[in-house]
Amino acid sequence: MSRIGKLPVTLPSGVSISMDEKSRIVKVKGPKGELSQYIHPDIDVTIDGGNVTFGRPSDHKRHRSLHGLYRVLVNNMVTGVSAGFEKKLEVIGVGFKAEATGQQLELSVGHSHPILMVLPKEIQIATETKRGQAPVISLSCIDKQLLGQVAAKIREMRPPEPYKGKGIRYQGEVVRRKAGKTGGKGKK
Repeated sequence: MSRIGKLPVTLPSGVSISMDEKSRIVKVKGPKGELSQYIHPDIDVTIDGGNVTFGRPSDHKRHRSLHGLYRVLVNNMVTGVSAGFEKKLEVIGVGFKAEATGQQLELSVGHSHPILMVLPKEIQIATETKRGQAPVISLSCIDKQLLGQVAAKIREMRPPEPYKGKGIRYQGEVVRRKAGKTGGKGKK
């Protein structure tokens, strides 16, 4: 069996899970909100008390991959409604700024104009600028997929470049640096 798929999902206190057998939709409710996910008909879901287990009909490659996938998706839903997820991005570069007002993010990252992004209402955003440090954008949400997608879109506005390291990167991300041009003209 799949090492990931056979692990049970343990429900923390305050989190409830239910499944509609007809529509194959699993709903997870917790203190931070509610999420739902469609489950493929080939995957068996068993809810017993505080544990959720997943089963598959055969060892076919497709069934093995779906088995692990849906177990991880439900586990992420349980974690999201109980604790939530957070991503932080750093804006590195001279004169680069990030400001959040409501659900709008304004980025000044070296283009001729500031970039305005309207974020989904499910995401909470905060920006922090300390003197002598790069501005930090903090994103938090209960939906891990949505959070990762929005963070990737923000990073896409100015990905880190390898020569000076300027751009938007995830906090803790290591950017491989390249040496620039060396030597003068005419050297052989």
